[in-house]
Amino acid sequence: MRLETATLDTDLCVVGGGLAGLCAAVAAARHGVRTVLMQERPVLGGNASSEIRMWVCGAQGENNRETGLIEELQLANLYYNPCKIHSLWDGVMYGMARAEDRLTLLLNTSCMDAETEGGRILSVTGWQMTTQRFVRVRAKLFSDCSGDSILAPLTGAEFRIGRESAAEFGEETSAGEHADRKTMGMSCLLQGRKLDRPVEFRAPAWAKKLTADDLRRRRPNPERTGENFWYLELGGEDDTIGDTERIRDDLVALAYGMWDAYKNSGEFPEAANWQLDFLGFLPGKRESRRMVGDYVLTQGDIAAGGDFPDTVAYGGWPLDDHDPRGFWNPGSPNVSVQSKSPYGIPYRCLYSHNVENLFFAGRNISATHAAMSSSRVMATCALLGQAVGTAAAVAVKYGVTPRAVGAEHMEELQQTLMYDDCFLPPYRRAVSEAALAAELSCDDAVAGDILNLRSGADRNHAVYGDGDQGFTMGVGSSVEYHMDEPTEAARVRIVFDSDLDRVTLPGDAIERGHGTRANVLPDSPEMTMPKTLVKVFALEIETENGWEGVIFEEKNLRRTVTAVIGRPVTGIRLTVMETWGGTDAAHLFSFDFE
Repeated sequence: MRLETATLDTDLCVVGGGLAGLCAAVAAARHGVRTVLMQERPVLGGNASSEIRMWVCGAQGENNRETGLIEELQLANLYYNPCKIHSLWDGVMYGMARAEDRLTLLLNTSCMDAETEGGRILSVTGWQMTTQRFVRVRAKLFSDCSGDSILAPLTGAEFRIGRESAAEFGEETSAGEHADRKTMGMSCLLQGRKLDRPVEFRAPAWAKKLTADDLRRRRPNPERTGENFWYLELGGEDDTIGDTERIRDDLVALAYGMWDAYKNSGEFPEAANWQLDFLGFLPGKRESRRMVGDYVLTQGDIAAGGDFPDTVAYGGWPLDDHDPRGFWNPGSPNVSVQSKSPYGIPYRCLYSHNVENLFFAGRNISATHAAMSSSRVMATCALLGQAVGTAAAVAVKYGVTPRAVGAEHMEELQQTLMYDDCFLPPYRRAVSEAALAAELSCDDAVAGDILNLRSGADRNHAVYGDGDQGFTMGVGSSVEYHMDEPTEAARVRIVFDSDLDRVTLPGDAIERGHGTRANVLPDSPEMTMPKTLVKVFALEIETENGWEGVIFEEKNLRRTVTAVIGRPVTGIRLTVMETWGGTDAAHLFSFDFE
């Protein structure tokens, strides 16, 4: 008897269901592309999932929070998961994928083979452990969002691993004069919960015994909201793919040993009431193979601000290079150098140099080790994934390769991304001539220039100037377009203020800034929706038959809302009835149509 092989035919196959792969698959599906997402784990999210529990980090600095699909996820998480329970966060990500009719989700399916011909991928095959069958996916396009770049060895796609020499790209690289294969390590994270009573902890015999010197170098403090034990890191001097099982064993022993030391060494009297709530057995990985594209992003590009004509995403995390020795490095576990924030990331880093129908997104993009130390964080990876999924839709639309999308359709790709609420500094979104020509008015303007609603700037940011790029109107009032004669309106687009700096949420900066929690304290706050976000609104259009409703939303969870109209109108009216903060005024960034 032979095990069954199922075959699926599709337009795009995404391998890897972390935030990059999820956003790539959802973006493609929303643009009409038949998509298969192959994920080897039972949950989505990769390092952000409940199996690993690293919180989502991104660009630093004021007004730099990533929007698009990642903001949609984060806002949904605030509503459905206010107590930051990790399995519910899994559900939010799963729900986004499940909602897309054109997206086929293959969970528990590990990619293990590929068929190629003439420099193209014809199919990939995965083993689905739950159904005990192979699944072959034949597609026009493929995207490796696996982190480890599994499609590199399977297809012959060119890749790099390790640290470049200083001379190769003119970087201040940690490798020095000679390149090596050392990487950043991986971590098995801990999470604690503080109880109202003392609780014992009994370590297994194989837990690593830590010395007083070890504790002086890496001193745990779960009372601090920012303590997620990321420094429990090993493996950078080894093969972070081939040696993962052994490294995992060492990491689990180290993690148990750290908690044992915290609870039982006598150096931490405040530890009495702390309970070990989670210990990860799936290592969170920082670095392994990096694909090679038509361009390799460098440390110098980041320092210069990444001003590229083909910018499709941005970063802004520091150049955060972890020593390969990890926990056993006698000095600091990492060197963090502030980067330009935001800096652009070019499209040429997101498709293969030598496999013509292969995209990639996530920590495996075409970048040097030094540049990757910044671009690897998950909010940035989500943007890269959305860019790839959207580029795949453009490629399918025109029947072209990933490279040809960049050469022939870059403006369309960038404008589509911005329409989908991706910030591409310093570009502005194009606004239709019809919207610019129509009369725009508000019956209760509170503050700001109403023309900002059709300026193409969908947030406050220094790249657009120092002033407010939005418009404030009274709750209960309306903003309206009026046309002298019927004008074709394909769709309406609205951008509300979702408080990108999260100043209206409860808790300290760590609690406000992250959608998941490291350790649980008795006073850990329950999250709320951003008070600035519009909760209840109505959208109407005026036709020859008078005014009619298009949307009446009572629990809006989105920063960006679009509505298909597809008919001639003489008026479009947006009425704001309530914000999530119950304020008297509402702040909007955009309201236009095309």
